[in-house]
Amino acid sequence: MRIKVFIAALCALTLTTNFALAQTDTESAEAATTTENEKEGFNPGAEIIEHISDAHEWHIMTLNEGQPNEKHISIPLPIILYNTRDGKLDVFMSSKFHHGEEAYKGYTLVGGGTEAQEIAYADENGNPIVDETGAYLKPLDFSITKVAVSVMIASLILLLILFGVKRSCIKNAGKAPKGMQSLMEILILFIRDGVVVPIIGEKHYQRYLPYILTLFLFIFLCNLIGLVPFFPGGVNVTGNIAITGVLAVITFLITTFSGNKHYWKDIFNTPGVPWWLKFPLPIMPLVEFVGMFTKPFVLMVRLFANITAGHIVTLGFIFLIFIFGNTMSAGVGYAVSPVSVIFSLFISALECLVAFIQAYVFAMLTSLYIGMAVHNPEEEHA
Repeated sequence: MRIKVFIAALCALTLTTNFALAQTDTESAEAATTTENEKEGFNPGAEIIEHISDAHEWHIMTLNEGQPNEKHISIPLPIILYNTRDGKLDVFMSSKFHHGEEAYKGYTLVGGGTEAQEIAYADENGNPIVDETGAYLKPLDFSITKVAVSVMIASLILLLILFGVKRSCIKNAGKAPKGMQSLMEILILFIRDGVVVPIIGEKHYQRYLPYILTLFLFIFLCNLIGLVPFFPGGVNVTGNIAITGVLAVITFLITTFSGNKHYWKDIFNTPGVPWWLKFPLPIMPLVEFVGMFTKPFVLMVRLFANITAGHIVTLGFIFLIFIFGNTMSAGVGYAVSPVSVIFSLFISALECLVAFIQAYVFAMLTSLYIGMAVHNPEEEHA
């Protein structure tokens, strides 16, 4: 494996995902129906959305929640905005918003709870400015959000692991691997010999192995970090559709530009198909052409939906304790808590398996799409 190509692919992947996060608003949810829990200050829907969505600050905990001396402990993140009204670039820390309670430099935080958190223009009174349709007027947002920071952390951890394994390989050349080197060799050989070589073929696999390994390790590590309930974990990275969308677009571009003449012939002149399905109405070519775009779409939605669903189910079981405690009595909440904890632990253990499976499926489907693009039937008969 060429470590430089591997690292270059990882860095490119990280930069493009961060850029997509700056350009794309990735979280949206319908307002939750008002319940007795909301009246008493606990809204499970809002709490779940807050945990799985992106934010402009990294919230750690809240002390004395619901009390007059309530205090939020969080890590402020850089706000980078391009003001489309005067053409200026404004850079400051998210702490200037005071957790969304104040406006700063003509901007304010809107949303939160069951809605996506965004930055909008504010008037002199600190209220968000809306257009004639009621939509918020917003600047171009290039801010470093919580998900973007988590992507950087995951990439840094992966780079440190790779460089450590590289040094270990050089130091223990000719000896049996041990420690992290042993674990990484298992994962790399599993993807190479179990996925990439059988699907892409021995002639072409070395060209695409660094990228597919980067995909697998990056997704797997982000999935595991998302299961850690405390800083710097707990961020729903691969449950963010901007992240999965960028990964899918990169796969789409590599597949498209790697396609040989047989690949394009099979799309626009599919062999073995009756002529009346290709001319005069190009039904099959149209179906195959649309299929080029549905494949990366499936990649994007599959990973996003599975990871997000896992987080929602886990949080749902945990919040059962507070739901029963609020609606009935504290004693009922305590009685339900052992059941909720047991189910939460079960789902968390299942999520560890899902973290690996989703990374494996993404790598396998990517290999399949690339393999279809570079497949040459003439090589099989040579």
